[in-house]
Amino acid sequence: MSPAVIDQSAAAVPRAVLAARTGVAVVFALNGLAVASWFGRVPAVREALGLSAGRLGLLLLAMSAGAVLALTTAGLATQRLGAARTVVLATVLVAGGLAGAGVAAGLAGSLVGVAVGLFALGYGSGTCDVAMNVEGAAVEKRLGRTVMPRFHAAWSLGSVGGAALGAGAARLGLSVNAHLVVVAVVVLGGTLLGVRAFLPASHAGDTPAARRGGLLAAWREPRTLLIGLLVLIMAFAEGSANDWLAVAFVDGYGVSEAAGAAVFGVFVTGMTIGRTAGTVAIDRWGRVPVLLVTIVLAVVGATVAVLSGSGPVAIAGVMLWGFGTSLGFPVGMSAAADEEDRAPARVSVVAAIAYTSFLAGPPLLGLLGDRVGTLQALLVVPVLLLATLALVPATRPLAGPSST
Repeated sequence: MSPAVIDQSAAAVPRAVLAARTGVAVVFALNGLAVASWFGRVPAVREALGLSAGRLGLLLLAMSAGAVLALTTAGLATQRLGAARTVVLATVLVAGGLAGAGVAAGLAGSLVGVAVGLFALGYGSGTCDVAMNVEGAAVEKRLGRTVMPRFHAAWSLGSVGGAALGAGAARLGLSVNAHLVVVAVVVLGGTLLGVRAFLPASHAGDTPAARRGGLLAAWREPRTLLIGLLVLIMAFAEGSANDWLAVAFVDGYGVSEAAGAAVFGVFVTGMTIGRTAGTVAIDRWGRVPVLLVTIVLAVVGATVAVLSGSGPVAIAGVMLWGFGTSLGFPVGMSAAADEEDRAPARVSVVAAIAYTSFLAGPPLLGLLGDRVGTLQALLVVPVLLLATLALVPATRPLAGPSST
């Protein structure tokens, strides 16, 4: 390729694509900030409402139910409205739900009010998840290299920030309502700026081929369903830590609420490291070998976190748990988007399957926690992760250099 062609390419398409890459990363990070800000204050909400582990699990089910319900409409919304508009509308719900849950818990002490806020937060987050992953897949295709894990790393960085803010707020005695309302305003304002750089709607996979019965056809594809099952278990491993890790360390290791929020921060730090380094590893060795190794690391880490009996060793296990589960979700999304004209439908199906873990996970672990303790209940995670090893080959690329 001649220098003139290179210069022309750099001056035209890459500029818009690089701007879109930044915009997508910003949206991912702010979505992670919103979700982690809620999870970081779960122990405080539990105390404010006087909830047992079982009742807390049922409360968290409201958020999961909203997320799962969103996935029945998120794919169609993204195709019809475009990723940018869908993300904006979804983030309005995320911000409103986050602020509403904080006010209901911190001021009103209303269990119903918190549940309504969590439902809105879940519905908005689920819709945003599909739209931003579709946009991320479109950007990845145009860049011609693996970047989806880095978008999810941005989500994890946002989560680290949310966990740090949660720990700091708990230590300083900042009320749940004040904390979450401020975060909601920041998330909404930042997202409105980020989506301005998104690719035009016509470039985000909204092609005639994607519109003609794409969702129904995707539900009949064995590869898509296997990827969905893989991502479901990986989402359960990640979601279990999001929902229960802070509470489990408070109950099982006797740490303070602030320390429990900090342990959750260790988990998302491990995920961030894994997703940042994972793009290089995948481009060098491929999806399948990298996923196999990281899942084994997650099994070891989760087991150590629960059974070590030592706080420092358990925290090291949490870091390994986060690192090991870091690539399952983003790699599954990339695999579902290997063919760009089918990406919106397939990403929607994989996300819909994956989000059922958020529906079943909180009450399952909450009820189990009532019987054996919250910390011991987390042993379900490494057991399920072992089963994913048989599903990893489904992520093998279909074709093309951009399907790493």
